[in-house]
Amino acid sequence: MSLIYSAGLRRSELINLQSGDIDSKRMYVIIRSGKGNKDRYSILSEKVLELLRQYFREYKPREWLFEGQYGGQYSATSIQNILKQAVRRAGIKKRVTVHTLRHCFATHLLEHGVDLRYIQELLGHQNPKTTEIYTHITQRGLGKIKSPIDGLDI
Repeated sequence: MSLIYSAGLRRSELINLQSGDIDSKRMYVIIRSGKGNKDRYSILSEKVLELLRQYFREYKPREWLFEGQYGGQYSATSIQNILKQAVRRAGIKKRVTVHTLRHCFATHLLEHGVDLRYIQELLGHQNPKTTEIYTHITQRGLGKIKSPIDGLDI
């Protein structure tokens, strides 16, 4: 779940990751054949990299980054079930899906001042209009914006 949120991945992109798709030198996640059969890069969190290193030491995945109990790709259903359990344990009452984590990634980047164009690239959106849906979500960020005139000595 941490990797999905920290890199803005789709569920299918997560289960298709292979060990070599984590570039710890450049701090990228390489998403191969994402939606629209496009390759792209996303950011790799230092905290998540440490979690991945612990995971590698313990589970030693062979082909896929996340493998099922008996090998092979991890299932999309299992990912959703893990999230449901975490949501329940956290006492969250709202409906949360794996895709919610992707939306949170984009919204939080926008709230932290990341340019919409960069967010579009990280999410793998072809059309800027698709990414612009996040602009209406961050209304509370408006209260933090100061008018340029407030920085002038007048």
